[in-house]
Amino acid sequence: MSDTIFPAHPFDTDAFLPDVADEDKLKEECGIFGVVGVKDAANFVALGLHALQHRGQEAGGIVSHDPEAGFNSARRFGYVRDNFTSQSVMETLPGPLAIGHVRYSTAGSKGQTAIRDVQPFFGEFSMGGAAIAHNGNITNANALRRELIERGSIFQSSSDSECIIHLMARSMGRSIPDRMEDALKKVEGAFSVVAMTRTKLIGVRDPLGVRPLVLGQVGDGWVLSSETCALDIIGAKFVREIEPGEMVVINDKGVESHFPFRRAKSRFCIFEHVYFSRPDSIIGGRSVYETREAIGMELAKEAPVEADLVCPVPDSGTPAAIGYARQSGIPYGMGIIRNQYVGRTFIEPTEQIRNMGVRLKLNVNRALIDGKRVILVDDSVVRGTTSRKIKEMILDAGAAEVHFRIASPPTAWPCFYGVDTPQREKLLAATMSEEEMRDHLAVDSLKFISLDGLYRAVGQSQGRNPDAPQYCDACFSGEYPVKPADMIEQGFELKAAE
Repeated sequence: MSDTIFPAHPFDTDAFLPDVADEDKLKEECGIFGVVGVKDAANFVALGLHALQHRGQEAGGIVSHDPEAGFNSARRFGYVRDNFTSQSVMETLPGPLAIGHVRYSTAGSKGQTAIRDVQPFFGEFSMGGAAIAHNGNITNANALRRELIERGSIFQSSSDSECIIHLMARSMGRSIPDRMEDALKKVEGAFSVVAMTRTKLIGVRDPLGVRPLVLGQVGDGWVLSSETCALDIIGAKFVREIEPGEMVVINDKGVESHFPFRRAKSRFCIFEHVYFSRPDSIIGGRSVYETREAIGMELAKEAPVEADLVCPVPDSGTPAAIGYARQSGIPYGMGIIRNQYVGRTFIEPTEQIRNMGVRLKLNVNRALIDGKRVILVDDSVVRGTTSRKIKEMILDAGAAEVHFRIASPPTAWPCFYGVDTPQREKLLAATMSEEEMRDHLAVDSLKFISLDGLYRAVGQSQGRNPDAPQYCDACFSGEYPVKPADMIEQGFELKAAE
């Protein structure tokens, strides 16, 4: 297997300039994509990863297999558009089968990613090679890693995902899918996985279905993807979602499905509806965009206020702001404009420019804001740092009042299932009441949608009803569907029983 490593381009400032407008957002860890049964599958994977770039912007990788050239890999820091679009790169990834991964680190060497941490990971087994790409987080990875090292395993990365490869190597299964099944039965936490052998594409979701995975078809080939928006970019037809606890094995004979894990009630991540997924994706048969509009409408019912303008914090607050305006009857306007090209504006960003913060990305539409009572709609408040800066920009532009309306409940608990979350004490809602947060942000009013309201907006009419399908809402409720064993070992305290 050749493994081509490409360094970031020295003049690619996007790789070094922080996305300051999004510095106060939760970050999804990664996106995964795989294709089998098409010519030059890696080209399709590159396009799919481009559509999933919002799920991971730190690094990306592709592994392909060709009957003559064998397995080939390319991994690189930065954006897909800068790394996997040139003919010279894509020619190193031939074959009708490929998988890919885009990464934003949570587990592993966070903040100092090494190329060895970039997925997909590859391993040679007695029955041939296999590569895997993982979206999620293994909550017992530390314990598994210690046990594997004691038994002689040599780890090449700091990623929790590498545990899967080592568990597969130690399995006695007679096929790679059998070994993967055996390995994943030892894993706790959240995982959606795409994997490949010389002839097969494999997809698996954990028994709770915390992270997404969908199946599509393109021509005579098949596709696995984190989201449906990535199917659209390659002209693939959406077939269905991979079910929680399901493993699909795809080859030239079609799709084989089975359920190797003990059945459990689905606990899909509710924040996929709020922020992580692209608004043009479909989740559970419903448009993410329409769901976010519904969240805004529910928020307007729960937290009305007299105002002159409903303004989104772009871009993630836009659908909810439209829903809020529609329900409240208050005019909607783009009071804040996002500069999409700031990463290319400054070849060598100075410290002074970096300190300008959100003004690099966002600018206030003064003519629209001046003298108005403004409702700012955003998807979440994490640390509150960016919210304060945006509020100051709005007031500087002459706003008479500033009211924040947040399209998710207060984020008071960290996520351990594949999302980059600050330590709990750094979450604003973990240490302050809603009124204290309002004072801290120095706004005229601050209201969050309730957890019941969020459930109603995503289609559960009775709110957060224990008898109805539940989501993973641990970041709001502190109720973790899978015990975060590694974090508890490090001293994390679960929410006390009420």
